[in-house]
Amino acid sequence: MKEYEFVRVELSTMRRRPKEDYQQIIHDYAKRGWTFIQIFAPSIDGYGAAAYFEIIFERDVEKA
Repeated sequence: MKEYEFVRVELSTMRRRPKEDYQQIIHDYAKRGWTFIQIFAPSIDGYGAAAYFEIIFERDVEKA
């Protein structure tokens, strides 16, 4: 069985750049056993651009 983690990264209003270092987020999650799956931008603001994106991770569920 798999579990998923969704990490939201906001984009700056003017320049549309990530407010956090998304590469570092991916490295940090990988160290904890997560596999990077996708970056997804589900939200569109009034200017037709994404307001944020989500980084999607997957890993096997640990059995207790």
